Amino acid sequence: MNKFIIIFVELCMIYQALGDLTEGSASSDHDTNEVGHEDEIYYTPQLDYKHPQWCHVLKLSNGQVSCSSPRGGHHRGSLGTRCSLSCDRGYKRLGRSSVQCMPNRRWSGSAVCRRIRCHVLPLIDHGMYSCTRGFVVDSRCDYNCYEGYQIEGDHYRMCQEEGTWSATEPTCADHDPPKLKCPLSRVKVAEPGKVTAMVSWERPVATDTADRALQVLRNGPESGSDFPEGIHVIRYTVSDQAHNTATCKFTVHVEVRRCPKLKPPMHGYLMCSSDGNNYGAVCEYHCDPGFERTGFATRICQLNRNWSDEAAQCIFMDIKTDVRSAGALLDQFYEKRRLLVVSTPDITDQKYRHQNIMLQKAECGLDLRHVTVIEILGTPPRAIGRIKRQQLEPEVIEGLRQALHMSTSYFTMVLLDEYGVDRERFVNPTTSDELYSYLEEYLLTEEELERLAMNRDFCD
Repeated sequence: MNKFIIIFVELCMIYQALGDLTEGSASSDHDTNEVGHEDEIYYTPQLDYKHPQWCHVLKLSNGQVSCSSPRGGHHRGSLGTRCSLSCDRGYKRLGRSSVQCMPNRRWSGSAVCRRIRCHVLPLIDHGMYSCTRGFVVDSRCDYNCYEGYQIEGDHYRMCQEEGTWSATEPTCADHDPPKLKCPLSRVKVAEPGKVTAMVSWERPVATDTADRALQVLRNGPESGSDFPEGIHVIRYTVSDQAHNTATCKFTVHVEVRRCPKLKPPMHGYLMCSSDGNNYGAVCEYHCDPGFERTGFATRICQLNRNWSDEAAQCIFMDIKTDVRSAGALLDQFYEKRRLLVVSTPDITDQKYRHQNIMLQKAECGLDLRHVTVIEILGTPPRAIGRIKRQQLEPEVIEGLRQALHMSTSYFTMVLLDEYGVDRERFVNPTTSDELYSYLEEYLLTEEELERLAMNRDFCD
């Protein structure tokens, strides 16, 4: 009785296997990895209970095979055995996920485990990467940037089971500014007679960890230029391709050694070379017409900022009053001095006395305007003529009155230019301001006006 039961069970298993075979054949249209084919001729196998290894032992390279046999135990290849196929980590299964041992002694399908690969990572600009296992699953690729660049983004990427890379591709950015070193600041003393100095220096060299071709720009005069007196700032700027900039600067101090400014002599002026009071400048002393120079004609500004020699002076010219004619007296003033001739019949005359007070106050101002006062006081034979305190001969007095048509009966004042021409006559006292205004407007040259403006304080 037990024997019949065993035979019945075996027949049921054969029918079940035949049903699975039909199912496997129907799905073979969509799976090219199956071993069986739909047009195969099936036959009824002869069961052999002494040798239960009906199908070959199923193996899966780089994968795992898990089987379940109707006979139990280790009968992994017996008829009707079902096996699940799975791949190791890093591999992808191609084919059936499970197969069954069929009566035709074949498995109902097959599968292979193919290694999962991520795509080859592209190179990044200004950097590189290195991977632990190439481009397969679990490989880690670390990024590094070249010198002078810094990584921005993820530092590494992992090849994942899906065949994709984790994170995102980083970039290498240049954040380091170039290095630029300027020359040292310097002081240059101008040479004698000059107010500029030529200054030269080595052009700064720029370096950068990332870029090799850098453009250095200068703000200020170039090396070898003539620099005027003072402090000058020279700046250099360099930029790399990432627009990082660096600047440096230094100063050029041109020193012009100077002596104290010379004051022109009273009744004279100075003519100086170069800038007037710089080292090496030469100043010449000149006197106004009617004045004579005493002392050294020139002075030189020295390196120690002191003038050579002593200042010259301009003194009133030596007028000879012992001449015998008015012409001889006037010739001494020709092209040198202007004359203001004052005539009065009596020193007690009110107009003269009033005018005399104003002339005394105006004496310095008249000298600055190159005017000499000649006085003719009284009438012949007691007439007196004088220039300051020097007395004139009677013949000269009479000659002046005749030449200038000056009456002995009333107060008269005649203004002559440096050529002896009668330019203005006054019959009433005139203030110093009126005299000054007339002289400056009609008789003084532009050069004389300029010197007058500089020397006005002499009379204060």
